[in-house]
Amino acid sequence: MAFLKNTFSSFQNPQFRIYFIGLLLMMASVNMQFVARSQLAYDLTKSPLAVGIVGAGFAPPILLLAIFGGSVSDQFNKKKIIQFGQLGMVILASAVAISIYLNVVTIYHLVIASVAQGVMWAFVVPARQSLIPDLVQKKSIVNAVALSGSGMALMTFLGPGIGGFLYSFFGPGLVYIFICLLFVAALIFNQFLPEGHSKAKNSESRLGLIKEGLHYIFSNRILSWLLLIAMMTTVLTMPLRSLMPVLMDELFSKGADAVGLMLSIIGLGSLIGSLIFAGLPKGKRGTSLIVALFISGIAIFLISIFNYFFLIILMMFFVGIGDAGRRSLNNALLMEEAQPEFRGRVNGIYTMNFGLMPLGTIPIAAIASSFGIAFALSVSSLVLIVFSIICYLFAGRIRRL
Repeated sequence: MAFLKNTFSSFQNPQFRIYFIGLLLMMASVNMQFVARSQLAYDLTKSPLAVGIVGAGFAPPILLLAIFGGSVSDQFNKKKIIQFGQLGMVILASAVAISIYLNVVTIYHLVIASVAQGVMWAFVVPARQSLIPDLVQKKSIVNAVALSGSGMALMTFLGPGIGGFLYSFFGPGLVYIFICLLFVAALIFNQFLPEGHSKAKNSESRLGLIKEGLHYIFSNRILSWLLLIAMMTTVLTMPLRSLMPVLMDELFSKGADAVGLMLSIIGLGSLIGSLIFAGLPKGKRGTSLIVALFISGIAIFLISIFNYFFLIILMMFFVGIGDAGRRSLNNALLMEEAQPEFRGRVNGIYTMNFGLMPLGTIPIAAIASSFGIAFALSVSSLVLIVFSIICYLFAGRIRRL
């Protein structure tokens, strides 16, 4: 009972409950869109590389703008940043839905939508994550961030399955309409959040804030290791999710329903992993993060060598356990370690790890086009396994967190 009480302690805070509901609505729409956009790209082109490009399209803007977005959230009203970004996502999803119903949608529309969403994500994510410490006491930051990760995981579990089902039976147009409605609902709930005013000096220039943030991060060994782990995990695990339509088609001749199922199983594993991580005491969290990396690598490697559908479902669950380390525990430790006036910029750098997706997705997609998806995934998994061993051997400060 004590473990359960610790795990869900942040829900006693009413502001955090409002934040959590808004997060659920936003992440449900994002995960449904992930399935619909990837499957639509594959249906339009039958090209693994095209799916990889669409899946990674939002990455360059995040890579270029996330540190800028983080500095903005350190200096200005976080709630307004979140609301403007999510309004933009409503407009984007509506535009794609209209193009589908007018029967004019092309792969170029999907790439443009993906890039534009990346621009908004570069501002929304640092603002959302750095708002959490304003909602709860310092002792509850790790728990609150981990619970936020569990909310993301819950929607990673439910969203793709619902999206895949709607896509298979009603087509992509209806999926995008539903996505729009979820974004609008998130906007309504977020109106009840506190403003989240900044703690940084408003007199400082944008470039000065960025330089100060980078110096702070790279002079802190713990933050540097945590950010490296986040970035390497994204580069090496996201190709599996982006190329899921290719994996299901090549190995099992299955479509959107199977893609949705697999992504949902990843979400289920991530949900359970996030809840476990939320209740971990100090001294065990860092080692658990490194073990999560190793589990992800082993699971993806087994997916690459076995063509048994039900075994792959099981391995997707363990991929999700590992994903919980990146999604919740890693970010929770970052927020705990960072000083309040730097949290937006630290989250901006953390958000940049999504911008590194092309470093993994596009090369792996190219390898898949030439040698098959199984061989491509074996490459990324082996690199991840080696990296997790290096972290365990050389990141002693992380193991002690």
